[in-house]
Amino acid sequence: MSRTLFVFTGGTISMSIDPTLGGAVPTLSGEEILSHAPRISTMTEPELIDFSRLPGPHVTPDQMWRLSELLEQHLTRPEIGGAVLTHGTDTLEETAYFLDLRHATEKPVAVVGALRNSSELGWDGPANLEAAARTVLDETARGQGVFVVLNDTVHAASEATKTDTQALDTFQSPVFGPLAVIEKDRVLWRRRLTRRRVVRGGGFEPRVDLFTMYSGFDPRLIDYAVESGARGLVIEGTGRGNVPPFVLPAIEKAVAAGVAVVIATRCWHGRVLDTYSYRGAGRDLRRAGCVFAGSLPGPKARVLLMLALGAGEVRGVFEEGEY
Repeated sequence: MSRTLFVFTGGTISMSIDPTLGGAVPTLSGEEILSHAPRISTMTEPELIDFSRLPGPHVTPDQMWRLSELLEQHLTRPEIGGAVLTHGTDTLEETAYFLDLRHATEKPVAVVGALRNSSELGWDGPANLEAAARTVLDETARGQGVFVVLNDTVHAASEATKTDTQALDTFQSPVFGPLAVIEKDRVLWRRRLTRRRVVRGGGFEPRVDLFTMYSGFDPRLIDYAVESGARGLVIEGTGRGNVPPFVLPAIEKAVAAGVAVVIATRCWHGRVLDTYSYRGAGRDLRRAGCVFAGSLPGPKARVLLMLALGAGEVRGVFEEGEY
């Protein structure tokens, strides 16, 4: 029987209601969670690591880096066939993408969470955990990097995003759709990833800020970020990746100061592109030296920029495999 690594970091999957506090908090150990999914031990030999018990908003890029190092260390062991990592759903997509960008082995990794805690009827944690285990044990999963698995659906870490605050099917892949669904008898693959980014560097740059454009956005926020030491900025523009005209000078000053500026879009679907030529549109931003994020949303573009700055190459990392 193969061996699978299970890394528990917290999130709703580990929560129960604390009557004193009046709400759900992380309380369960990995062993306690796994005990509610007994069929997993009939499919694989689980090896458990209790990494942390944190809600999603408490997870930092430094902890993402430590998790990626932990996975790399254990996935080099020949007896480990893959890994499942639990996480709070609020920032799950950022951690999953961070891990995916540093994941160079053929062995699959699935990041899993829950929307209901263990004190609620219909706790979805055990079922999601079993679905994640079935995914990484499936031969087709090899070579596709890191997955997000919830609600019997398999998403690529580079594409999945949380779309609803509480619905069980909150994770969607808005641009291309899920990779697979988990049936009673098999993991039914609909498509395979044909391209992945892998960023190998000695670290990451944490001083990267994210701004979403809106009508009347104050460019002083960008000026302040640069003045206070930001090394990278991600701008979620409107539409194809456009900004108000009075924001353009702040972006130009940031680029001139040596700050890497990446343009994403606040839209769910579609790529950033220099389609328009009016003041503040894509062509101005391209001429200013900004890098385009393709179809990556702002939070994931920020993750990629942190790792690209750590590797010492921004434009090439973003343009390689851009979609």
